[in-house]
Amino acid sequence: MTAATAIDLSHARALPARLVPELPTADAEWLRLHPLAQKLSEEWEALAADAAEPDIFTRRWFAQAGARHLAPEHVRLLAVRRDGRLIGLMPVHQDGRYGRLPLRHSVNWVHYHCFLGAPLLRRGEEVAAWSAILAALDADPDAGQLLHLTGLVEDGPVHRALVEAAARAGRPCDTVHRIERAMLASDLAPDAYYAAIVRKKKRKEIARLRTRLAEQGHLETRRLAPDDAPDAWIEAFLALEHAGWKGAAGSALAGTPQTREFFREVVTEAHRAGQLDFLRLDLDGAPIAMLVNLLAAPGAFSFKTAYDERYARFSPGVLLQIENLQILARGDIEWVDSCAVQNHPMIDSLWAQRRAIIRVTVPLAGRRRRLVFTAARALERAAAALRGLRQRRSASTLEDSE
Repeated sequence: MTAATAIDLSHARALPARLVPELPTADAEWLRLHPLAQKLSEEWEALAADAAEPDIFTRRWFAQAGARHLAPEHVRLLAVRRDGRLIGLMPVHQDGRYGRLPLRHSVNWVHYHCFLGAPLLRRGEEVAAWSAILAALDADPDAGQLLHLTGLVEDGPVHRALVEAAARAGRPCDTVHRIERAMLASDLAPDAYYAAIVRKKKRKEIARLRTRLAEQGHLETRRLAPDDAPDAWIEAFLALEHAGWKGAAGSALAGTPQTREFFREVVTEAHRAGQLDFLRLDLDGAPIAMLVNLLAAPGAFSFKTAYDERYARFSPGVLLQIENLQILARGDIEWVDSCAVQNHPMIDSLWAQRRAIIRVTVPLAGRRRRLVFTAARALERAAAALRGLRQRRSASTLEDSE
């Protein structure tokens, strides 16, 4: 479906048949996620070049690294074609629990190091692709009762198209969870943005910390050059992160062979593709803070960061994030997704914009599936209302005690 025939269904539940323009026919097929045939890899690259929305996590090299090192065996890849041309790709697997409910359903496969979960859809073909995806799941005896999708950009092209595709099929598309995470998006120059966002007193404190840190030795900010090999930087990052609290907690990338090799492959392939922005803050030649950005013009994603906790009193991570504001000076990047948790104390103080990331749930076809969906959603709403009531009572009790 082209933009010229698109209908705004952002609040629709269903659309009368007489108002539904006919979609071009698209076909979906189930494939193995790994290994991918070389032919599909080439098609994947072409699809990514014409994607509906910028998303580094749908790039072939990122998806293949995840598939090779992190994916369970039962993850499948749903490929959608129209007239032989690839218009959509989504990794799918089945889950036996929906929240606390023992309910089998289909989910988009998203691993811990993947910060968006939207499928890769071709621009202008989004609704046709979603319709084919829903039809394929409807017909799959293993798909379960509903489709639960995590990591969608709220009101982005992919989300809007899903709402429309669901409405065409007479189904709801419910947002069941929503967060806002920090985003960097401004027409201001880096220094002007910093001055506008961070109050003067805080800027003076940060400048004082940088001066004190520089007294410890030679302080230098470096950026990996396009023609430099990334290997030494990769190993330095893995060691730096592992030496900190993540290493102690067992969540550092170097903590398992799978995550270590995944990170190496992602950074190496991003560098090869010209989509890597790798920064470090060095003290006497050794890194005390490092930051990996992945570029998907006109957007970018702040993928991983680490700092040397021995220098925590100087806030090296904050100092490097301030250097990272220079990305605003790039002509090809308009915004950066922090990929950080909601209300991150450091990022939220430096990045003023916000991006809403949501989870949505759509029932699959069939009367029984719709009844199960309705019951599951009723339980979710009741649980949310109960949590809200408890929070209000807790806040009221706190106020009374004060």
